[in-house]
Amino acid sequence: MSDHLDRLAESHGIQLHYISELGEEKSIDDGAKRALLAALGVDPDGEALGDYATSAKAPSQACPLPGALADHRHWGVACQLYALTSTRNLGIGDFEDLARLASIAAEAGAAFVGVNPLHALFLAEPSRYSPYSPSTRRFLNPLYLAVDKMDGGPEAIAALQREAPDLLETGDGDLVDYSAVGRLKRALFDKIFETRKRDLEDEQAFQRFIDAGGEAVAGFALFEAISEDQVATGGHAGWHGWPEALKDRRSETVAQFAADNRERVLFHLWLQFEAEEQLASAQARAKGAGMAIGLYLDLAVGVAPDGAETWADPALTVGAARVGSPPDMFNSQGQDWGLAPLSPKALAERDHKPLFEAFSALTRHAGAVRIDHAMGLARLWWIPNAARSAGGGYVRYQFGAMVDAVASAASDNHCLVIGEDLGTVPPGFRDAMAAANVLSYRVLSFERRDDGSFIEPAAYPPLSLACVSTHDLATLAGWWTGNDITLRFAAGTQDEAATERDRHSREHEKWMLVQALVMSGTLPDGFAAVARGEAPMPGTLPDVLAVAIHRHLARSASLLLTVQLDDMIGSSRQANLPGTTDQYPNWRIKAPVMLEDLSQNGRFTALAAAMREERPIAP
Repeated sequence: MSDHLDRLAESHGIQLHYISELGEEKSIDDGAKRALLAALGVDPDGEALGDYATSAKAPSQACPLPGALADHRHWGVACQLYALTSTRNLGIGDFEDLARLASIAAEAGAAFVGVNPLHALFLAEPSRYSPYSPSTRRFLNPLYLAVDKMDGGPEAIAALQREAPDLLETGDGDLVDYSAVGRLKRALFDKIFETRKRDLEDEQAFQRFIDAGGEAVAGFALFEAISEDQVATGGHAGWHGWPEALKDRRSETVAQFAADNRERVLFHLWLQFEAEEQLASAQARAKGAGMAIGLYLDLAVGVAPDGAETWADPALTVGAARVGSPPDMFNSQGQDWGLAPLSPKALAERDHKPLFEAFSALTRHAGAVRIDHAMGLARLWWIPNAARSAGGGYVRYQFGAMVDAVASAASDNHCLVIGEDLGTVPPGFRDAMAAANVLSYRVLSFERRDDGSFIEPAAYPPLSLACVSTHDLATLAGWWTGNDITLRFAAGTQDEAATERDRHSREHEKWMLVQALVMSGTLPDGFAAVARGEAPMPGTLPDVLAVAIHRHLARSASLLLTVQLDDMIGSSRQANLPGTTDQYPNWRIKAPVMLEDLSQNGRFTALAAAMREERPIAP
């Protein structure tokens, strides 16, 4: 193909070549270049060069890093909020559980408690429950509301127990039943709203919330009202399946719906008000319990293409492509996340204000925020709608302006920022993020040398968050037994040869980890023979060894250390198995230990004690 196609693609921010996670140079083909140009609204046979090269700039702002936090290494607990179990919640973890976990963790010496994204999903369709495929990133999921803490909540629960006790049965198994939880909470919300709606417009706090939210919250509430109406009549929660007249946010049909259904729009505004109030309370209680940071929230990399955000502001995203990742050592065909990419052109035309607003909303009630796939600030792997994952390519954003928008919002709300920079990381990206005070994200199993040995704790960069595992990887107990390898084979995401290769590699990795414990002086008594190869590795992970592994990582130079709640209670089941849908219960697995029993759980208390010793509370 002509050099003109390459110049055209590069001028519009399409990256012709990239370096894989293995250090190999890769190139995209001409078909991908043409498809990506078309997705950007550019004629691939035209002459209209873009201005990406001249408009890009370096970051000029930095995220806050107060000396009171930067001068002391901290640790915290990470959990999946929906997974928390308690005697009072209604089949799903909620904001009250979060506040109580923060109090328990604070007493144990933790400086923060981290959770999965809390973004709004699709309330009318609870079966769409992936926290990383939200309807919008600006508002909250009402299913996390603690009904018993709402005005009129206890009375509504008591009334439902009399009138429809079957609704209160959300299952006592080990998985969240989102459909049952959704039916129950919607019924309770409706009951409470009936007693509150007449007074809402006179409540000053509620009116301030609506005024502050402006068109964004009004549009979201209207979307939710239409969505529930469509589902009630056999339609779809997402707007792609709506009648044509309702797909246009500015149509007369939508305006008429808003006028005819004013009360239902008010209902969804009220739910957002209640959710924000409860989240703010959880952060206040975390800080009040002594946490230096408090809540550590998560920003998903994008939004569902048929959700509230793309409906209310269709020009902000690109409908002709979706977000994913290129082929790598774990996924030979790449990944398709099915998310709508933000439009680089629309962001630039609006001075990146939409990103600032989304990040501002998230940081308002948080002490720290994690940006999922932080490389998305610089580039995203776009997959044209007619292509498979491997047929996509990287499209660049104005990295400096994107970081400045994040830094500005974080500074306004005095919030630390962590960038999840795993996978294919562009050259120079981590250095630029560090210069902007964005912490790198370091996972124990990935921090190794070329010979497979684990790097020493002192080699971790100080401006980073370290962790043993993440929601997309095996828990420590599951990693030790190779449960993740077995799951991938059972789910059909890898063949028998790859499975045997991984099992063999895992045994070597375990031995190398034990050697790392020897070097850091954290190997427990009784395991010297194992380290010398004179005794077999234990088949399952002993508690003392799990504590030692965390103690080893706690000695790292990383400013922050996250300990997964699953690892603190010895769970072997990971939250998510990438590359699967129905083959594995992703985002549904409940914690096997009740919140009320946590502070008496032996593994939890032993691990917390070790973290307090290695990272004591700042004076």
